[in-house]
Amino acid sequence: MLILYNTLGKQRESFEPVNESVVNIFTCGPSVYQRPHIGNHRTFLFEDILVRYLEYCGYHVRRGMNITDIEDKAIEEAARSGLSVTKLTDENIEHFTDEMNLLKMKKPTHLARASNAVDSAVRIIEKLFERGNAYRYEGNIYFDPLSYPGFGKLYGLDTTDWPEKRRRFHKDTYPGMRWNKGDFIIWHGCEDGGDEGVCWDTLIGTGRPSWNIQDPSIISSYVTESLSLYCGGVDNLIRHHDYTLAILESIRPYPMARYWLHCAHLTVNGKKMSKSTGNVYYVSDLVERGYTPEEIRFFLIYGWYRRQVNYTDNAMASTATRLRDLREKVARLRAVPGADESGTTATKVSYNLREVFERHMNDDLDVKGAVDALDRVIADALDQKLENDAAAVITALRDIDSVLQVLF
Repeated sequence: MLILYNTLGKQRESFEPVNESVVNIFTCGPSVYQRPHIGNHRTFLFEDILVRYLEYCGYHVRRGMNITDIEDKAIEEAARSGLSVTKLTDENIEHFTDEMNLLKMKKPTHLARASNAVDSAVRIIEKLFERGNAYRYEGNIYFDPLSYPGFGKLYGLDTTDWPEKRRRFHKDTYPGMRWNKGDFIIWHGCEDGGDEGVCWDTLIGTGRPSWNIQDPSIISSYVTESLSLYCGGVDNLIRHHDYTLAILESIRPYPMARYWLHCAHLTVNGKKMSKSTGNVYYVSDLVERGYTPEEIRFFLIYGWYRRQVNYTDNAMASTATRLRDLREKVARLRAVPGADESGTTATKVSYNLREVFERHMNDDLDVKGAVDALDRVIADALDQKLENDAAAVITALRDIDSVLQVLF
């Protein structure tokens, strides 16, 4: 039984999908005002492991992901760079998709740009008007969080000290990890038609959807039931995911998602990764240092997703060596006569491989525990005569590597 830590409720729970025939997942995608760094990819790879392991367990998975290609930051960065928003975001989307392929991530079933879901955002806002959750103010449209009973339940926000005087927050995002106790923007109004690629003429006026309504607009366009899983980085627990939840549950008579999973940050030498401190690492930086895509993937998945990972040069080198040693052992297994023949009959060693892998993965996706246990079983197997077991062992490892994507 797969056990996952559900942020909604703050406890470990047995996984039971909303729909047995298809597991619908939504995962927060990149904000493409800049190219993704390895910290972003840590979250995307945790989500990739989740999808692949569910498929390994026999589930049919349908995964949605947004690409935030229209927001305050993209507009500001395009102005600084002297590019159009479309040119800027197209270049960063190309970086993202190239690196998804390089790191062997499965492409989401629904990979949608926010700019292509404007009509859906408009329909949601019209419903929010009807239900009294949203209102206009000075050309923008805001959502009143207190109009949604239980606002902040995902984070566990105390709303008893909510300011009596109405406050409005008009930016897409705010720095830091504080809560903005007030109404948040869901639609930016534009004057005089706005700039091409930034503003749209719609039934609710000329403008653009805010960041916090973009996930609901994409989700509502492809799934009409509760999601089984909603995933993202832990930083989204401040404001963003509770905003998203309140919007979608205000217009739908059922929960947005049954399970919420959040991935912890990646730091660099113990510090938050940021351009201002000059410690941002990209996949290409690690490739230039001689690391393979498999080694980079392994570093980013080799750990518990809920525990912070600290990048250092020594940690990267050590983890890469760890993978090389493991791959060398797998290569020795493949060199056993008959290893690459069809091996469908389970043997003791192949059973042990599957058992230890599944035991650790079922424990809230403990990839590190799973890999370490596999290594011990493989090492023991190399001390034995495997002529009759080798094919089954390699078959088991290939099945396991359909999740890990680093062994072969």
